Amino acid sequence: MIPISIFGAGGLTGRELLTWLRHHPEARPVFITSDQHAGLAVPDVFPELPEYNDLKFSRHAEPCPEGSVAFLATPNATSLDLAPVLLEKGHHVIDLSGSFRIPEKELFEKFYGLQHSAFDLMDRAVYGMPEIYREKIKNAAFVSNPGCYPTGSILPLHFLGDYRDRVRQVIIDAKSGVSGAGGRTEDAGFSFQKVYENFRAYKVLKHQHTPEIQIHARQGLDRFRGPEENIDGPILLFTPHLLPIYRGILSTIVIEWKEEAPADLQEHMAKAISEEPFLRLLDSPEKVELNRVQNTNFVDLGLRSMGSITIIVSAIDNLVKGAAGQAIQNMNLMCGLDERTGLLAR
Repeated sequence: MIPISIFGAGGLTGRELLTWLRHHPEARPVFITSDQHAGLAVPDVFPELPEYNDLKFSRHAEPCPEGSVAFLATPNATSLDLAPVLLEKGHHVIDLSGSFRIPEKELFEKFYGLQHSAFDLMDRAVYGMPEIYREKIKNAAFVSNPGCYPTGSILPLHFLGDYRDRVRQVIIDAKSGVSGAGGRTEDAGFSFQKVYENFRAYKVLKHQHTPEIQIHARQGLDRFRGPEENIDGPILLFTPHLLPIYRGILSTIVIEWKEEAPADLQEHMAKAISEEPFLRLLDSPEKVELNRVQNTNFVDLGLRSMGSITIIVSAIDNLVKGAAGQAIQNMNLMCGLDERTGLLAR
């Protein structure tokens, strides 16, 4: 049995990790932290998880068991402090914060507003998107779990394959439930009274996931660029919106081609993802709905082209494939397991 340590287990992502791992046949949480809930048993905080009656929250500063796989479901600054210590002690680490997703220090500090104090570890961090970096993840000791918005945006763009060099620009209109947009924040802008019967954009042209999408969506090519950047590569704009629901992200990805859209794009995408266990290409973009992916690790996709425009619609559960589920998928690969283990039934 693989021992699991979860730092920040008292948050939404930590709870999701606990929920999925209770059904995992090869892994078991043995150490969890939350400075807020230290000393309490899991059911005292999450009554819906009585299976963990004997597991109590510790503080972040307490040492976790040797040989455990450490999940960091912690804020960015906390992950920057914890990751070096855990790696030095020989733990396999999966970081669910944004601290090691952007391999450009200045870009990270600009969008996150945080000084990167452990950038020397960036060369060791494998970006944890199995569909793209599966072989690297299998041999990794340190994985940076992708963000939720990037997961729903990068995968459709990645599987364009060689067609990516024909792209002129991409505009992504993404809509998230409050568990993805607000996370654990107590910002009043994400409170019930602010989201009920309401709908709005936020962090326009300054969302921290924008450079993550721009960098990781075009492997082997000049990366997507922002409107202010004087570099090669097609432009990519990303705008997030807040939905008055709890979980799920639906992204509408508008691709403008340099010429006519590829006539065989549907067939190309179907072949490209045919071996991917958690990607599903549907017959049309209208069939992509949040209620088909909520509480699953699946990504649903649908596309249609007209002239020089292709629209791809994607849907994910931000707490599963956008966070905890993808982290467990990465753990499975790191530990030599089938990546689907523990993720096909909640």
